[in-house]
Amino acid sequence: MTNREKIMTVFKGALSSVLPGNLIRNGLRCEGDVLTIEGKNYCLGDYRGVHVFGSGKASIEMARAVKAVLGGQVTDGLVVSNYDAALDGIAVFESSHPVLTEKSIQAAEILMQKLSALSPDDFFIYLLSGGSSALIEKPAPPITLAEMQGLVKGLLANGVPIEEFNIVRKHLSLVKGGRLGRISRARGIVLVISDVIGDVLEAIGSAPLFFDRSSFADTHAILKKYGLWEQAPGNVRSVVQKGLDGEMEETPKGPSPLIDHFLMGSNLKLLLKAKERAEALGIPTRIMSSRLRGEAREIAKAIIAIGEEIATTGQPFTPPICLLFGGETTVTLRGDGMGGRNQEMALAALGEFRDNPRFVFLSAGTDGIDGHSDAAGAIVDHASWAKAQALGLRIDDYFARNDSYHFLRQTGDLIMIGPTGTNVMDMTALLIS
Repeated sequence: MTNREKIMTVFKGALSSVLPGNLIRNGLRCEGDVLTIEGKNYCLGDYRGVHVFGSGKASIEMARAVKAVLGGQVTDGLVVSNYDAALDGIAVFESSHPVLTEKSIQAAEILMQKLSALSPDDFFIYLLSGGSSALIEKPAPPITLAEMQGLVKGLLANGVPIEEFNIVRKHLSLVKGGRLGRISRARGIVLVISDVIGDVLEAIGSAPLFFDRSSFADTHAILKKYGLWEQAPGNVRSVVQKGLDGEMEETPKGPSPLIDHFLMGSNLKLLLKAKERAEALGIPTRIMSSRLRGEAREIAKAIIAIGEEIATTGQPFTPPICLLFGGETTVTLRGDGMGGRNQEMALAALGEFRDNPRFVFLSAGTDGIDGHSDAAGAIVDHASWAKAQALGLRIDDYFARNDSYHFLRQTGDLIMIGPTGTNVMDMTALLIS
């Protein structure tokens, strides 16, 4: 097996471990009517009904696995995702992603109705994953869908960081920031697949059943900071002002005593499995960070610089070594080409190490989709440089168009695995032989 083949084997093995079905089957155990998760037991026989709900891009496959584990103990349920599928005994609502639409409101209203209808004699399992913020939404009255859409566009156009973005959304919504969880009297658990750096439960899917430590004052400050307060629709300003004046209830500030959250899948768990697989292949491995962020091209250069130090001086590790990174970088668009953050990273890495035979670099998204392309990412080595030279391909030309996809397609380095049904951000690996 070549080094290139070894790194692809490591990625595919790690990816398999964070597929929704595998996460649920490995994390849940049901013996008789007792459900066990992370050492905590729930006696399902004590309840009138067991209901499965969920929202997010991984919710369908999570629900399928929960049904397989619990069998006939599931009474009914509803999950909201960005595609439709058949589930035995659990309804599926196909909503909108990444753009908020009327479907998002319909999905939220159905979930609100079903959760509020449960009694203290009921038990529910909520399956939460990335994408939930757009898939379910119920603007606080009198904010309209069009006004919420306009505000979201304004936040995006002004480059508002996701942490501040979510604070605003939570305070203009009836389902975010823990509000969805407070409308039910039933006992429940939330099974979470994280797509955010640091696995902060307040951030994942805008925390529909968790709690929120931010405030209306924070919301007002953020809108003012980015020059959006005066531009915001009157209804948005009205809701925020009511919150500031104490006329509208704040988001819940502490955990619900009725709801337990469990982190089923995360980027760090992906990297731990990748390390296990790599070392099984005889490759010493170090996890460097699961919190990679910043401009993709610059991050790739920094990683290769670390690799060059290792290859040249043996510091801080002696080759052979595999360095693992996770997280989610960004790309500043300058052209109209095709690609994504992982392809940009791979192309930038190739531009740094070129024909050095000691390096193999992989970067790929666990959802199987990188940017606006059908590739998950790419894997490059010295042979990639040789192919590019033979074809007369210039990296700078493709970078100018943000067209990493077409460069890497010509060199045969794209990773094509299709949508995976999960998302724990990205995995980047550098093997130094």
